[in-house]
Amino acid sequence: MRIHKIQYENFRNHPFLTFKPDIGINLVYGPNGSGKTSLLEGIHYCALTKGFNNATDNECLLFDSDFFLLESNFISQVESVVTVKVIYTKQREKQIIVNNCDVKPFSRHIGTVPCITFSPAEIVIVNGSPGDRRRFMDNAISQTNRRYLDDLLAYRRVLLQRNTLLFQMRENQRVHPEMLPLWNEHLSRLAASIVYARNQFISVFSVIFNDLYQYFSRNESPFILYRSSIGTIDFDISPFELYSIFLKKCEESKKVEIFRSQTLIGPHRDDLVFQLNGKEIKKYASRGQLRTFLITIKLAQHRYVEKILGDKPLCLFDDIFSELDSSRRDDIFSILETSGQSIITSTENPMKNNVNHISMGQLKRGGER
Repeated sequence: MRIHKIQYENFRNHPFLTFKPDIGINLVYGPNGSGKTSLLEGIHYCALTKGFNNATDNECLLFDSDFFLLESNFISQVESVVTVKVIYTKQREKQIIVNNCDVKPFSRHIGTVPCITFSPAEIVIVNGSPGDRRRFMDNAISQTNRRYLDDLLAYRRVLLQRNTLLFQMRENQRVHPEMLPLWNEHLSRLAASIVYARNQFISVFSVIFNDLYQYFSRNESPFILYRSSIGTIDFDISPFELYSIFLKKCEESKKVEIFRSQTLIGPHRDDLVFQLNGKEIKKYASRGQLRTFLITIKLAQHRYVEKILGDKPLCLFDDIFSELDSSRRDDIFSILETSGQSIITSTENPMKNNVNHISMGQLKRGGER
């Protein structure tokens, strides 16, 4: 998948801008405040329906503007064209229009334009909270598995309703005695499907990740473990076995869950453990190791999506070269040469000389090219 053209109107610091990247590696450089990140964020909106780092729609408006408009054309590996228009105004909710059809809910669009992102703020995937790592897994799997995304959204609704019931039971409010077993069944069925998909994802992703990490460091041994709330699970476990385990765990934790008015077992409490040489990376790694680990995660996600979909996803890499030496930068370029289209931003031009396979462009302050 690649982007052919995107037009920005009143988006961030771009009153009006047209961007037509080349097919391969595109390097956009310029000073802070020139709109490099905004350039990527507009594409991110068109691919994934939202901005970078949980920015709100209103935050993406050009100052004193009442609306923003993004119009884009994507081309798949089989040369089919996908047109995406994003319209936001202060007076009404955001619209996502794909091939001239209004898309609702927005989750239906996820996976249409597979897209891998990198931004410095995403370092929390490696050293942040379990929720940050769950969001990474959910994003990676949702772009390749529509059922997973549907189950995830349904699970969140069931979780909220079950927690409400637990609170009512704690407060001795009148509830039907069969309500909790019913919600246990719903929760366990969805939890089993989600955990099974995550477990299968890690079984494939970790192999890709370990191979890629050797590009950057042959002296370190990385390891990724999926830590489930029901304990260690084998890669060959079946959805039915997981369902049975969740049902049993719900019954065993009933008294404590009622007391706390919280569901204590389920994929909403799972985590990924990242290790280097047998030690947990977020506790012992240097800044350089953390950043290298994150970059490898993103490159591995690209290869995973390509393996599942048979189409190279679009890469949007914001400020990926900061704090990296020239050797590591060259390794990244070497990997990206065969990875389809990528758009990379940098405050400075990291290339001393022009390189044939890299298209370079400069943004000046105010978004001028």
